[in-house]
Amino acid sequence: MDHGAVGTASGRATALPDVAGIPGTTRIQPPPKRRRRSGLAVDLTLLGIVGALLVAAVLAAWAVIQREFYGPGAFVERYIGLLADGRAAEALAIPGVAVTSADLEAAGLPAASSDALLRRAALASISDVRVVAEEEDGDVTRVTVEYEARGYPGETTFDVARDGSIGLAPTWRFAQSPLSVIELTVTGSMAFEVNGFEVDKRQVSPDGMDADPQAPVPLLVFSPGLYSVAVDTPISSSPGVAVLADRAFRSVPVSVEAQPTEEFVSVVQEKVEEFLTACTLQKVLQPTGCPFGYFVQDRIDTLPEWSIAQQPTVTVAPEGAGWRILPAEAVAHIEVDIRSLFDGEVRPVAEDVPFIVQGMITVQPDGTASILVTGPDTQ
Repeated sequence: MDHGAVGTASGRATALPDVAGIPGTTRIQPPPKRRRRSGLAVDLTLLGIVGALLVAAVLAAWAVIQREFYGPGAFVERYIGLLADGRAAEALAIPGVAVTSADLEAAGLPAASSDALLRRAALASISDVRVVAEEEDGDVTRVTVEYEARGYPGETTFDVARDGSIGLAPTWRFAQSPLSVIELTVTGSMAFEVNGFEVDKRQVSPDGMDADPQAPVPLLVFSPGLYSVAVDTPISSSPGVAVLADRAFRSVPVSVEAQPTEEFVSVVQEKVEEFLTACTLQKVLQPTGCPFGYFVQDRIDTLPEWSIAQQPTVTVAPEGAGWRILPAEAVAHIEVDIRSLFDGEVRPVAEDVPFIVQGMITVQPDGTASILVTGPDTQ
């Protein structure tokens, strides 16, 4: 038998080369199965690391997506985006925006505030919206947003809270309504405009046609929003007064004083002159309903002849729902013969009679005006 032969289970012999030239020795090879198990462990470890990195990447990506599209900041941005697009009805439907009279009263705001301005026609442009801060306070997240409202920079903080979820995406609501209340006082007109949208006090006041012309009118508005209030009627006008509603669920007082238009003053001047001229047609010493007259203790011998030597310069000022004609100086002229009761002598009189004219102007619901001219003691 050959000394280099090794027995096998099948009884066959396989010759192996001598190791390092030493007769009778055999080469021992490492078990192939053990090498495969070690490589598998490395592969599994690498796969685990890759999987963990993928999971971390997915979670990080989801966190970014949630923050950018489903977070409280994104919720507020969508609300302001609706306002910027003029979609007032959709903005009002966002959870937490609409309020009841009880909500208003509980916040110390007028419970009868009108919703007339919660519409597209009363909205102004909003641009460059960006979330600058998010701060958690218990269940509430305070989201601060900067923006430009028709070119005016603004900043508003909103209170937002979780409102459930849709699948994995959280949903939100306003913990405090982003609406505000403008308490608007307009003198000199019952009608006014807000961002070009026409409003009449009697339409938005809880008192209706009995609305007090001097009382402020509470109007709900979206926040943020720029609201320009002006009066532009044939009778009166005012420069626009702009107010930025940038604080959620707060009251913003606004006052606008209208001035009479030149055309209106010109019409009043004309009507006053016509009235005074009509007074001169009465051939009596005390024309009825007129602001001038002449007193004598003797008897007149001829009928008096009146004329207006100097017409008044009319100025008007707001007075309730109408206007007041401010006191103005004028001069009438009388010519009459006076007979003395003592000796019967007739004396001709040609005399200027100074007087004061004033009056009230009532504006009717249809826009027409009624002018009442009086003297200083008859108003």
